[in-house]
Amino acid sequence: MRIHFIAIGGAVMHNLAIVLSRKGNEVTGSDDKITDPAKTNLEKEGILPNRMGFYADNIHKGLDAVILGMHAREDNPELLEAQRLGIKIQSFPEYLYEVSKNKQRVVIAGSHGKTTITSMVMHVLKENDFKFDYLVGAKVKGFDTSVKITEDAPIIVLEGDEYLASPINREPKFMFYKPNVALISGVAWDHINVFPDYDDYVEQFKKFAYSVEDWGFLTWFEDDEELKRIFNTYDAKVRTRAYNTYDHVIRGNTTYLRTGFGEFALKIFGEHNLQNISGAKNICNELGVFDEDFYKAIATFEGAANRMQFVAKNDQTTIYKDFAHSPSKLKATVNAMSRQFKDDELVAVMELHTFSSLNKDFLEQYAGTMNGADIPVVFLDSETFKHKKMPVLEESFVTDAFKNEHLNIFTDRESLRSFLLSLNWHRKNLLLMSSGNFGGLDIDALAKEILE
Repeated sequence: MRIHFIAIGGAVMHNLAIVLSRKGNEVTGSDDKITDPAKTNLEKEGILPNRMGFYADNIHKGLDAVILGMHAREDNPELLEAQRLGIKIQSFPEYLYEVSKNKQRVVIAGSHGKTTITSMVMHVLKENDFKFDYLVGAKVKGFDTSVKITEDAPIIVLEGDEYLASPINREPKFMFYKPNVALISGVAWDHINVFPDYDDYVEQFKKFAYSVEDWGFLTWFEDDEELKRIFNTYDAKVRTRAYNTYDHVIRGNTTYLRTGFGEFALKIFGEHNLQNISGAKNICNELGVFDEDFYKAIATFEGAANRMQFVAKNDQTTIYKDFAHSPSKLKATVNAMSRQFKDDELVAVMELHTFSSLNKDFLEQYAGTMNGADIPVVFLDSETFKHKKMPVLEESFVTDAFKNEHLNIFTDRESLRSFLLSLNWHRKNLLLMSSGNFGGLDIDALAKEILE
């Protein structure tokens, strides 16, 4: 087939393009900006666009299909031309459902933890020699790409994002998958740019719960207040099972699961990850993984890229980075690091980078989220405001919103870097959290300087 990707540079979009190209399809794509790792990955596969931007002449009658990314706009010239020519247009979730209609579809949803839980399930299935396809929003150790599609795998594991599918199909991505097996990790307001009303945001997860196929299986985190409300009246023909924080103990800087088969040392930590493990176990049990096999596999799980990812350490300092950017993710990650290394001070740096986090009306959701850090730091990149066409936030407003009088705020990369290098790192740990890149800060180089 000849397939064109509009907005090919996205994390999932470029991986899907690579997979389809490797399957022998003729793949082309376009975008107005492509950064690494997508740029390097596409270039290596020979499908990096020759020119940046969207052009109507990229679309022609010879195309069998167009896959449309959410980054495109309704007036995108390529989209308009595809519509004019009557070419089949799909979002990537629509496409993925089409190719997985005959598989057992496993969908992991929730405002937080879905990438990690999806990665956990993938890791356990792989360790136990299950044959499966997948879609996950991050690089996972042991997997070449974040998307895999085959004809013969009986299972597909999908990270179910609540963000909208495309500019012409404004439903959450997870509504297209029609899962047989599903999980919801929790509900905490996010994506205010497309869900400005909190109740409307919560409603999407209720709809998702009812999208599970009849006689399917759905597991959910029982301590989440919104999920309690949803499942108090849930009456679909679906088997449900709640989960909570897995029983554990922390000794030294290692967390151990307490199980009927003994203790299992983990390579990851944090209460949120112990909740993620409980949810992943329910999913894996449903797919046929025995308990002891699950524990053995999860003990070797090292996490997904940028999810509490180890960077470097010496005798005095340990450095991690994380994707945390929404209030619930930020609070959970800071508290996890503080609890795991309770005898050390914590320097926590987060970047306000998403549409929601840069929105004045949403910022109050961050109140108290950095209180678990001894030295809390917020980074604001002026270029991000320009790129998103949003008004610049005043530093005093940010301080008030976080309700933390010790908050340090920096607006340029070099000032942030200088501040971090000026600290005495004796018995201090560093946690860097962002869905961006701190204005292009070289984290590996910074880590090396701090540790030296």
